[in-house]
Amino acid sequence: MLTPNRARMPMMSYSPRAAIAAGYFAQGCVFLSLTTRLPKFEDHWGISQLGLTLIMLMIVLLAGCGSLLAEKVAPRRGSAIVLRAGLLAIAVALLVSGMAPGIPLLVAGLAVYGVALGLVDATTNMQAVSLEHQMRRTVLPSFHGAWTAGGITGTLLTLALPHASIAALSSGLAVLPLVVAFARFLPGSGSAPNPEAAEGIPWRPILLVGAACVIFYTVDTASTTWGSIYFDHTLSAPESLVALATLPYLVASLGARIAGDRLTDRVGATRLLQAGALVAIVGLAIVVAAPSWPVGVAGFLVLGAGIAVVAPLSYSAAAALARGSGDLDPDTLRARSDAVIARFNQFNYVGALIGSVLTGAIGTGSLRIGYAVPVVLLVILLPLAKVFDRDRLAAATT
Repeated sequence: MLTPNRARMPMMSYSPRAAIAAGYFAQGCVFLSLTTRLPKFEDHWGISQLGLTLIMLMIVLLAGCGSLLAEKVAPRRGSAIVLRAGLLAIAVALLVSGMAPGIPLLVAGLAVYGVALGLVDATTNMQAVSLEHQMRRTVLPSFHGAWTAGGITGTLLTLALPHASIAALSSGLAVLPLVVAFARFLPGSGSAPNPEAAEGIPWRPILLVGAACVIFYTVDTASTTWGSIYFDHTLSAPESLVALATLPYLVASLGARIAGDRLTDRVGATRLLQAGALVAIVGLAIVVAAPSWPVGVAGFLVLGAGIAVVAPLSYSAAAALARGSGDLDPDTLRARSDAVIARFNQFNYVGALIGSVLTGAIGTGSLRIGYAVPVVLLVILLPLAKVFDRDRLAAATT
């Protein structure tokens, strides 16, 4: 998305880069640890699939509220402060929900987690696009790769500790966001945003880029939220292996995102997204038609390799559109970018709503039907990828 210019890359960027990656890692680890343990939630608290769907709906809606809160606070106080608050809230939420003696306290803890999820989602992306702007080259895919690496770690914990109690796992996980909260993130501008900063933002192309983001998170959330349930209920995988629905998807996603920085600069975002969409269609078709869980593993592996770069390139494109030609002072540019990223993050939750809630609701009888819905959306991604063309993005800001 951005033209390489290593000579202008600040030398101080490496410490914040590690901190930002740690924020992504913590978010992914906690989220995937929770979703891969959904079958255990069913058994431990006696929650039905419909009950889990309603809980996911609550988390998604509250995450949207958290992202809106970040939009209001981050431009004034700095995204680093809001990110730290979100990470600390996640630690509290894990302790409350993990040790809950009954459903009411569980729901309360997960409600806190929902708001914190939105805060951290928005502010990690604010931090990442700010650093990408400083470095003047594509780095969002590898940052999202850190989220995926965290997700793999959370999934492996579920696989390695199938008999561990929910309380023990949640308490142990709470340490991770607690430690990361004190990392060295990029500082804020320290001043109130210029009220004219939001003027002239090209919302129409941002909406088109956001549509691609919705498609990604629909497919991604359907995979990570319902994959273990699909393996458990539909494909009859052994109980200790239901998390294998998520693991191959994440491993393939990690590989694609690590390579995504260089591939984007080499072949362009449009070609990369179109090729990925075709691969993802094949992968999801395999998942839907899978006669057994090993075939399902292969399907999720192909799906992850194809779809992974859509989200980071969407945030990168939105940030580029927000900054425009760059003829603004640094504080205004950062405030403008932060405001757009926080609002753009709502597309994340629209997709998550479709992927987690609609997939679960439609797939109540059979999750095969629920997984068939996102195939149509992946087809739409093929023409939509043209919006990411570098020349089109530049033209939209003039």
